[in-house]
Parts: sequence; structure tokens; C-alpha cells
Amino acid sequence: MVALENVKEAYYSIKSNFVRSLLTLLIIAVGIACLVGILTAIDAILFSMNSNFNRLGANSLSVKPRSETLSSNRGGRDQRKSKSITIEQALEFKERFSGKGAAVSVDAWCKGNVTIKSGSEKTNPTFQLRGIDENFLLTSSFELIEGRNFLKNETYKAIVGSEVVKVLFGEVAKKAIGKEIVVEGDRYTIVGVLKQNGSGSADNSDKRVYIPLDLAKNKYGYPEKNYNVSLAVQNPTQIDPTIEAAIAVMRNIRALKPGEENDFEIAKSDSILNRLKEMTSTLRWATMVIAMLTLLGASIGLMNIMLVSVTERTREIGVRKSLGATGNNILMQFLTEAVTICIFGGIVGILLGIGIGFGVNVLVKGSFFIPWAWMILGMVVCVFVGVISGLYPALKASKLDPIEALRYE
Repeated sequence: MVALENVKEAYYSIKSNFVRSLLTLLIIAVGIACLVGILTAIDAILFSMNSNFNRLGANSLSVKPRSETLSSNRGGRDQRKSKSITIEQALEFKERFSGKGAAVSVDAWCKGNVTIKSGSEKTNPTFQLRGIDENFLLTSSFELIEGRNFLKNETYKAIVGSEVVKVLFGEVAKKAIGKEIVVEGDRYTIVGVLKQNGSGSADNSDKRVYIPLDLAKNKYGYPEKNYNVSLAVQNPTQIDPTIEAAIAVMRNIRALKPGEENDFEIAKSDSILNRLKEMTSTLRWATMVIAMLTLLGASIGLMNIMLVSVTERTREIGVRKSLGATGNNILMQFLTEAVTICIFGGIVGILLGIGIGFGVNVLVKGSFFIPWAWMILGMVVCVFVGVISGLYPALKASKLDPIEALRYE
């Protein structure tokens, strides 16, 4: 009963100082929304990435120029890459590695921010153009839902992502097969449509047009252009031997001398995912720091409000004490008031946070899940902030002399 009375008193006090309480509540809500929302969004992105990498499989490898972190003249750190893997090197690797228990594909980025047209319809300029060979689908996570793969030495044909079909031809993939599209002034006939991958995949593959590699090389190639080499190992137990063989072949192709360090690297699909997880882990900590700083500001504001409330209600405290209320009763009353404000702020913040998480899930086309762990963490933090912020004002109120309090004007 005493606890219920304290909650009622807290409610009436908040109501009587509505504007001040609301401002503090909103600051707390922003901090909790930041904490719950961004952490939920990170989980959604990780879930989407996990799904994509699981489709890709643990038997996938990629060969790329090695990144080096070097000291700069200004005392910082510069990220530099080794020489590009040229088209000649990529194709030679593909030829020499064939028959070694792995499918090898070569692909290259052609151009971003392109507009795709078909008849009177056109996309906005946010789509991408990539060149791929006939093995690309074997080494990637992408699947055809309609049409066919490229044939060797094919030109002016295209495989398109689901978003291209949606914008130009409606939702039915079959309608796109055999239709012509215009990209950068060139006409391509659509021969295949890819299954929707979701924008959680790298660069949003749903908004890509893929053209044959030879054509891409001729139209968009230049001497220092980098070409991506991907491998799909048929037997996952042979990953390590395949990596060793790939290193030996690429060292030979790039004319590296014995003892000379590799100027390229071979990455497993799961190692790429682990790097991304490390990056999101850093983002998690940064989010927590920002949220805690916001909540620190809110706690200072709440403490200030509670101190003002104690001053304004000095006579009330004197009356309550003269009627038999103990110091502990007064202490619990003001602590309950501070915690109540924080809990209200936490509830608003959690609702905002769930909204942020849901929005990100919609963007990455993932499965929405209620972030129970972050919600519980948010409420625990709210109660903690309420106790810390309200403790000093509550102690001050509990120690007031009832006679002096009754004299207060």
C-alpha cells in the first residue's frame, strides 16, 4: 500500500510539473531510443548478413589485392592497396586453376549511379552495372528465378536484379525475359532474373544489371582496373589445400620472387563476415557511449528537477513528518518519483527504438524480431538512472527538520 501511495504521489507531482518532467522524460527517451534502436538495427543487419553469407556457404574464397596500413607523414595511418589484379592475371588464374576442385569466376565493377530504361519506363539513377563471367552464379550467393545464365563469349545480354524488374516490368519476373533495356546508351536483352537478395547484401545486388565480362572489359576496362576473382570449393574439407594452391598459382602469375611477401590476399567468406562483425561490435560500443552520455545529461536534469521539487515542497514534507512520516517514507517518495519519470521515459524510448529497429528491418528485408534483451537493458538503465538521480534530492528531503520545514515560506 505504501508503494502504491508513493506511485500516486509521484504521478501527481509529475502532473503538477508537467513541462519540466516532460522535457526530462524526452531526454531519457532519446537516450533509450538510441540504445535500443541502434542496437536492434545492428542485430537486424547482422542477421541479414549472416543469412547472405550462409547462402554463400563456408566454401567460398575471394582473391583480392592486399590492403596495407602504413604510417603517414602526419603521424596517422594510411590504408593502401597493392597493385590491382588485372584482367590478364584474373583470366590466367581462372584457366590455370580449372580442374583443381574449385569453380573460379571473374567479375568487375563497371559503373554506379546509372539509369536503366525500357520503353517509356526508367529507373532512378541509383542502379549499378557489373561485368561477370559464366561461372559467377556458381561462386556467389545469387540464384536465378527466371531465365538462364550467360553463355561463353555472349555479348549484349543482361541478367538483372529483382528491383530492376519491379521498376521496369512490374512484379512478374517472367515478363522481363527477352525484353530490351538501355544502360549508358547500350541496348541489352534480358536473359535472366535473379532472386531477391535484400538490401542487406553488399551494395544492394537487387539494383544491379550484370553484363558479360568480355563486353564489360572492352567498354569499361582500363589498365589499372581491378578484377575480382572468386572461388567455390567443391569439398569444404579441402579449403586449406585450395588456399595454398591458389596462393602458389597467384604468386607465379604476379611474378613474385621466393621470399617476397604476397601482394594479394585470399579471404574466406566467413572471415569477411567476422570482420564485419568486428566493425559492428565497435559500432555497438560507440552507440552505448553516446546513449550513456545522453542519459548522463538526462540524469543531471532530473536531479535538478528533483532538487527544485524538494525546495518547492518543503512545507509539504514538514506536514508529512509532523503527521508521522519517517525519513525513510520521504526518501522512498522522492526516489519513486525520480524512478517513475525514468520508467515513463524508458517506455517511450523503447517504443521509439523498436520503431527504428523495425524500419531498418524493412530496409534490409529481414525478419523482424522483438529485441527483448535490449528492452530489458533499457529498463534496467532507466531504473538505475532514476535511483542515481533521485538519491541525493531524496536524502536531502528525508533529513529536513519538520519544524524548520513548516516555517519555510
